[in-house]
This record gives sequence, C-alpha cells and structure tokens, in this order.
Amino acid sequence: QVPPVESGGGSVQAGGSLTLSCTPSAYIYNNNCLGWFRLAAGLEREDVAAIYTGIGRTYYADSVKGRFTISQDIDKNTVYLQMNSLKPEDTARYFCANTPKSRCDSDSWGFRAPLGQGTQVTVTS
Repeated sequence: QVPPVESGGGSVQAGGSLTLSCTPSAYIYNNNCLGWFRLAAGLEREDVAAIYTGIGRTYYADSVKGRFTISQDIDKNTVYLQMNSLKPEDTARYFCANTPKSRCDSDSWGFRAPLGQGTQVTVTS
C-alpha cells in the first residue's frame, strides 16, 4: 500500500496549531519548488506557501504570513507546514503540490496537480 503524500490534518480550535507533512518522491523533492494550496467549500483555490527545496527559500500568501511556516527536512525529502494561530477561515483541504523551481520566486507559483489526496484542516471557533 502506497503511503499518503500528505499527513497531519485534523480539527482544532481557533488559535491552535497543526503541522502538515508532505513527502513526495525524491525526484520530485529535489527537482521542484514544493508547497501547499488549499481548497475550501465555495472558494477558489488559494496557494498558501512554497519552498525552494535545497536552499530553503520560502514564500507565503499574505493571508498566512506570520502565522504559517514552511520548512524542509532534506534527509527525509519532506516539506512541513507549521500552522499557528489558526482561524476558522483556514478551514480547508490542504494539498501538497509542485511547480518548477523557476516559478518559486514569482508572483504566481502555478502549482501543478496535487501530489496526493490532501489532508483536511478544520478550525472551530
């Protein structure tokens, strides 16, 4: 059985924290910019954060800046999304995705199709 790419979602109260993990294949990890986008009911997709794997340069959407931190563990080919001070509006399904490294430092990351099934994050007030 293939393990899920993303993990770490759950349900928390507003103000709480969660950490998501994304472990793609080594090839994808080493050759792409990785990040997260989220889908909430009735809303458009929102690209949340990205990381230029290797050098570790990070990028954030304004809506999560200062609250979310994207990081990496190179030895584990894993990207993390530490989410603090969660708000009900952060409720969504979060997906790990990749984009060419050339797009990491741009206004639009243009993530490709998600790498996995996503993980649900629910924040209650």
